[in-house]
Amino acid sequence: MNNHRAPKLEDVAKLAGVSKATVSHVLNRRGYLSQKTITKVENAVRQLNYHPNTVARQLYKQKTNIIGMIFPSVDNPFFCQLEAEIEHYLDKEGYRVLMCNSKNDPEKEERYLKNLLTHQIDGLIIGSHNQHLQGYQHRELPIVAIDKNINENVPVVSSDNYQGGVLATRRLIADGCRHIFHTNGPLDFDSPTQERRRAFEQVMAENNLPAITYHLSLTATFEDKVSVFNQLFIEHPEVDGIFAANDMDASLLISLAKKFGKQVPEDLKIIGYDGANTTRFLRPELTTIKQPIDQIAKVAVQLLLARIDHCPVQSVVLPVSIVNGTTA
Repeated sequence: MNNHRAPKLEDVAKLAGVSKATVSHVLNRRGYLSQKTITKVENAVRQLNYHPNTVARQLYKQKTNIIGMIFPSVDNPFFCQLEAEIEHYLDKEGYRVLMCNSKNDPEKEERYLKNLLTHQIDGLIIGSHNQHLQGYQHRELPIVAIDKNINENVPVVSSDNYQGGVLATRRLIADGCRHIFHTNGPLDFDSPTQERRRAFEQVMAENNLPAITYHLSLTATFEDKVSVFNQLFIEHPEVDGIFAANDMDASLLISLAKKFGKQVPEDLKIIGYDGANTTRFLRPELTTIKQPIDQIAKVAVQLLLARIDHCPVQSVVLPVSIVNGTTA
């Protein structure tokens, strides 16, 4: 088979040793099918990386008015609000949404992605963190990413992470902090969010201060974060300022600080990042870098619809602001 073209239904049928009609029945779950036949077809589909929606689009030019969304979790107020805003703007444009929460598990995300492709979605918005999955490399499918780099063909919508890092770090220094730490994701994670760390390091260097970042796994559990943050306080009792990767981490750090005899903001100043409505309601005292969540959602939908209409688009960076609380 020519490896430079997308696999077709007959390729799956040939590899599985069944008819094209049988492959179609397996994919659409129609009629009686033995488990042996289903397994053979599914193995062939997996081996060829065959996606029914791509062929359907090429042959029939069908439009389903369904958009897929893959995000890490609705447990995080930022993603919860972002997903709700995206769904709102898509609904106004007449689109339905299939929502998937991957928990940053690549295998789970791969399964979700294959299911979405089988449902013949018209486009995909992704905010999860597994950017190297093979399904994201399909040129036929319009994709928009939020805060993650997929490839040069996928536009990215993000807040101005660098400016956010500058605002947070300068604020902590202006408040008298000299032993400032940053929490972030993995160092090798290719995302615009790395600009927060880069800004933190640059501003600290400009002020002749050491810049130390504690890196957390993208799949870190609550217990994992507690362990890492406890380690920060134990290893660096001199800490007097923290620029947290997000508001959830900032909130956890505020709670843990008390255990180590640190009063916020008297002994320790903390700044978060996100500024979601729920967090502002539950932690009104938190000083944070506010992302324009509504605008991120609106622009992501605009870019995706433009891509569906085969219009050229570019990545967009949106401005941030600092919300003053009492933690810094």
